[in-house]
This record gives sequence, structure tokens and C-alpha cells, in this order.
Amino acid sequence: MDPADASHHRPGQAEPLIGPAAAPALHVMSWNIRRRADPPFLRTTDRWEERAPRLQTLLEAEQPTLLGVQEALADQASFVQSALGEGYLSLGEGRGPRGGGEGNPILYDADRLKVLHWEQAALSTRPHKPGSRSWASIYPRIMVSAIFRDRLTGSQFLAINTHLDHLSPLARLMGARALSRSAQAASAPTLITGDFNARAGSRPLAELQSAGQMADAWTAAEHRLSREWDTYAHYRQPRATGRRVDWILTSPSFRVVDAAINTAHAAGGWASDHLPVQATVRLA
Repeated sequence: MDPADASHHRPGQAEPLIGPAAAPALHVMSWNIRRRADPPFLRTTDRWEERAPRLQTLLEAEQPTLLGVQEALADQASFVQSALGEGYLSLGEGRGPRGGGEGNPILYDADRLKVLHWEQAALSTRPHKPGSRSWASIYPRIMVSAIFRDRLTGSQFLAINTHLDHLSPLARLMGARALSRSAQAASAPTLITGDFNARAGSRPLAELQSAGQMADAWTAAEHRLSREWDTYAHYRQPRATGRRVDWILTSPSFRVVDAAINTAHAAGGWASDHLPVQATVRLA
């Protein structure tokens, strides 16, 4: 199979694009799974009951070591954890003042990774006030961060998962600055996953990539297992026009072996309006 077409599978197939990673490699995935909505005239392709089996099929095949999810309501986060298997745990709650609403949890293989510390912070001028908003953001925005130790190699790293604002350019930029400060303050190698609602070359990406601080895993990868698909496909046949808004970023301590954008068409359709982005990384 041509590597450029490696991410195309026939409906119902469960063939992994990357699949489980053996130590010392880590399989990292970021996926906006699309918030469950229940309006009376919601089209079939967008209904959670239609999408959930497709999501399960893909996750059962891929088994990432670490998964950053965006737009997950509590029941959806639980479903993702169940789809990954008994060995997976989840960090993070909703972005609302009492932990409700959609969130961007980190899910991880607990047989492989041990959490040393984790926290959730608001992307606002009051990061420790749950539900707080700033910079013309209509909805609260958050980041979930965790220090992990690899049980098999002993190495430690920081993982951050987020979903930047979809309307306010200022909120996206200031959110990226908050992520950048967290990465710079870390004493461990850092991975950032998220839906940034921003393309390559945008100010938020420039903020995170300044002075070589964080690298785009797609650009840094030694091997690319798919075409550079637009990651917001909106349940349509994916296109490759250079419009990626979903990202995996790595600090210089990481070597990116493989990168991919997964267009798997499982169980008759797509699981989300976004495509998952994936990478195999190793600590140098």
C-alpha cells in the first residue's frame, strides 16, 4: 500500500494505522471527538449513538499510550475510557465552575504510565478559578496537565491537553502563551496535544514554536504514514489543503518516529467531525 493512502480503510475494518507501541516508544494521539448534541433535527452522521461504535472500533485498533481528547462530556469521556480497555485511566473534568460540561481529559495506559502529579487550570487571568473566562472567550477554556513516569523505562515527561477558543483570536493567543509558560517551566520533556482552532503559521503556533521550544510532530517526523489531511473534515471525504487545526507538539527531547492523520472510515462512517492525529515518539 502506498504510504500516502495508508490511512484509508474500508468500512468496518479495524486495521491500526499505528497501533500499540512497545517501549521505549510512546503512541500519542489527539482527537476532538465532537460533543454529544441532542437537537431534534440533528443529522444522522452527527448523532452520538451512530458515532460511538465507530469511535470504539478505531480506539480498540489503535490503543494509544496517551490520548488527549477534546469536546468530551462526562459520559463520552467514560465511553472513551471503556473503549480503550480496562488498563486505561482518565484525568480531567468538565470546564464549568463545578466540573460539568465538556472537557479535554487525558487518557493513558496505566499499565505503562504512572501519574506523579496532575492538575486542571482555566485558560484565563484566573487560572485557579474553575469556569473563569477571559479575552472575549464565550466559553471557559482549560488545560489538563500531568507528569508521567514510564514504568518500563523510568523516564518522565509532562503531557498537556487543551482546546483553544474557536471565536476569539486573542483568547487563542493568550491560551497559547499559557501553554508556552507551562512548557518552559517544566523540568521534564513536554508533549502538548489539542485542538488549537489554528493553522500552521498562525500566532498561537508561532508562540508555542518560538525559539525551538516546541516542534510540530508532523513536520519533525521521520516517517509520515498518511497524507497531510485537513483535520477538520466535517464528516466529508477528507481533503489535503494544508489546513490542520489539531496538533501534537513535542519538546526537543523527543524524537518523532512516525506521524499520521487517521481517516479510518469505521463501521460505515466517521466517528467525529475531526480526524485524530497520531505520533510515535521516543525520548532521546
